[in-house]
Amino acid sequence: MQNLATVATQVGVLFALMAVGAVCRRVRLVDEASVKGIVNVLLLVVTPSLIIDSLPFDPAMVHGFFWAFAIAAFAHVAVILFARLFSRGGDRSRPVLRLAMVFSNAGFMGIPLEQAILGAEGVFYGIVYVVVFNFFMWSWGLYEMRGKVPLSNSNSKLELKERWRSLRPMVVNPGTVGIAIGLPLFFASLSLPAILKTPISLLAGLNTPLAMLVIGFYLAGADFRRVVRMPSAYLAAAVRLVAYPLAMVALLFPLRAHFPREMMLALVTAASAPVAAMVSMFASKFERDVDLSVGLVSGTTLLSILTMPPVIAFAMEVL
Repeated sequence: MQNLATVATQVGVLFALMAVGAVCRRVRLVDEASVKGIVNVLLLVVTPSLIIDSLPFDPAMVHGFFWAFAIAAFAHVAVILFARLFSRGGDRSRPVLRLAMVFSNAGFMGIPLEQAILGAEGVFYGIVYVVVFNFFMWSWGLYEMRGKVPLSNSNSKLELKERWRSLRPMVVNPGTVGIAIGLPLFFASLSLPAILKTPISLLAGLNTPLAMLVIGFYLAGADFRRVVRMPSAYLAAAVRLVAYPLAMVALLFPLRAHFPREMMLALVTAASAPVAAMVSMFASKFERDVDLSVGLVSGTTLLSILTMPPVIAFAMEVL
C-alpha cells in the first residue's frame, strides 16, 4: 500500500500539471499554434538535451546500459509482432492501432515519474528505454504510418535524393541527435564544460512541465466518440496500459537477482505509460485516422491515473 500511495501521489502531481494545461486552453491563454510551437521545442530542443543530460559519465553503468537496451529492444519487437497479428481496421486506422499498442509516452510521462520515485539512476535507465523507443518509432513506426515508398530502379541523382529524403527521418531525428552526442561522452566518461552542461541541464528540466501542459491542452479538447465506438481501440488500450507492462514484469521477474532494481522498475514504468503523443503527430502528418489517434492518446492518458499506480506498485513489490 505504501508503494501504491507513493506512485499514486506522483501520478497525481503529473495530472495536476495537465490540469494547468487544460485550464490554459479553456481560458484561451494558449492556442493551437502556440502549443505546436511548444511541441517543436520539446521534440527538437528539450528531448536531445534530456538524453545528453541523463547519460551519466560513469563507466560502471555501461553494463546496465547494454542490458536495459537489449531488454527494451526485445520487448518492442515482441509487442510489434503481437500488434501486427492482432490489430484490425482499415488502412487509415490499422497503423494507428498498431503504434498505440507498441509506443508509450515514455519520455514525456515516464521520465518525470521515474525521476520522482527512482531518482537519477531511474532516469538514466528510462532514457535508455527512450533511446530504443526513438529507434523503433522512427523506423518501424514511420514505415507503418507512411506505408511502403515505391522506389524505381533509376540511379539518377534526383532519384537518389528522393530516396534519402524518404529515409532521412529514420536517421536524423531528435532522438538520434541526442544519442549521437550523449553516447560518445558516456562511453568515454567525459563531462561537458559548465558553460555547455548548465544550459543543457536547464533545458532538460523543461521536459516535465512543458510536456504535461501540452498533454493537458489536448485532453481539454479531446473527442472520445471515435474511440468508444471502436472495439479494437479497447484492445489497443488494454495492451498498452496493462498487458505490455505486466509482460515486462514477467520478463524481468526471473532476472531480478542479476540486475539493479532501479533498472527493472524504470523499464516497467516506461512500459506502463499511456499511448505516445507522437502517434498523433505521425497520424496527422501521414493522413491516417487522426481522431482515433487523439482519442487513444487522450483516453489512455486519463485511464493511466488508474492503471499506472497499481502496475508500478506491483512491480516494486515483486522485483
